[in-house]
Amino acid sequence: MAEPRILAIIQAGGAGGRMDVLTRERAKPTLPFAGIYQLVDFPLSNLRHSGIVDVWLSVQYLGATLEDEVANGRPWDLDRTTGGLRLLMPQQGTGSTDEEGVARGNADELYRIRDQISAADPELVLVMSADHVYRFDYMDAVRTHREAGASCTVVTTEVRREEAGDHATVEVGEDDVVTGFEYKPDEPKTSTVATEIFVYSPSVLIETLEQLHRELGGDSGPGDTGLGDFGDHLLPRLVESTLVVAHRLPGYWRDLGEPHKYLRAHLDALVDDLGVFDDSDRPILTRHPQRVPARVLDGGRVEDSMLSPGCRVAGTVVRSVIGPGVVVEPGAVVRESVVFTGSVIRSDARVERAIVDRDCVIGAGATVGEHQDGPLDDSESVTLVGRGCRVPDQATIEAGGRLEPGTTG
Repeated sequence: MAEPRILAIIQAGGAGGRMDVLTRERAKPTLPFAGIYQLVDFPLSNLRHSGIVDVWLSVQYLGATLEDEVANGRPWDLDRTTGGLRLLMPQQGTGSTDEEGVARGNADELYRIRDQISAADPELVLVMSADHVYRFDYMDAVRTHREAGASCTVVTTEVRREEAGDHATVEVGEDDVVTGFEYKPDEPKTSTVATEIFVYSPSVLIETLEQLHRELGGDSGPGDTGLGDFGDHLLPRLVESTLVVAHRLPGYWRDLGEPHKYLRAHLDALVDDLGVFDDSDRPILTRHPQRVPARVLDGGRVEDSMLSPGCRVAGTVVRSVIGPGVVVEPGAVVRESVVFTGSVIRSDARVERAIVDRDCVIGAGATVGEHQDGPLDDSESVTLVGRGCRVPDQATIEAGGRLEPGTTG
């Protein structure tokens, strides 16, 4: 088969409320991962290595923070006159009240841009989220879609059964046909879940979105199409009325949409490449400033951790990720934590099972979070310190505490 014209749409999400104070002042896809990357780097890099160059990045919240970080697509060779990276922002004054403003779900968002999709006239539409860490050649799913003659292909993975209810679960029959689909069920029937990567046939996608809007829009409030998220109505309708097939994503995949999942994924990557990073032919590309090398000074101890460029460690770092330019002073201990760019952990402070945003200062002798031996299964056990906070000397932030950005005492 000849290569199809593919339009890729990265849905960068809304306010990211589940990440609490970490997304008060940034779009969630700009959250760092493994020190030097951002979440949005993963879909953009996978697209680049899949040879897909028509990419729309749709952001519904704090779009300027994302616009700065993606640098017009240059790190991914998407800074082009024709095609390349295009940012989609919420619109006002361009259509009916249920077509403008901030979308209320990812299916709602697709409805609002359906005319733009139609005008682009792609043969296939590839839609993905920016909340996940993985490596994948999207063309593998495209080939599955075309060979099956499907209206939609759902890329799937396996998770622990007890976590399946956090996702859309997918039941798969013969020839990989999707026979059942439930969105965040209370009692999952399967551990197979959607990775939020979909291949759609555009005409069926647009027709189904418009049909659902006709049925649901009348009962919705102003500015609401009624479509919600993909798992509320869109995918169930497609499974019910058309051919939907599954394509298994090989290897590592994690959803980072909640604090405990975000921290747990970092811990996964501390001593194992996970098949994601260490491929010189398909590297994760990013826009990241050059810095001097990391330094571990006399008395510093680092165990099973990641150190980013420009950091200086004179204390103890255990099972943690230390971001660019971070300083860990003598006597300080950072354990099972992630510390973002430019933060300082003063002497004799302790940071345990916590996420510390950028440009924070944890005062001398302060305690942030606490050491816990149990599994990371609850966001309330992870302490969060928002951007630019100043924790006073000797202060204590209890396990699960939240400091809003800019807190100074």
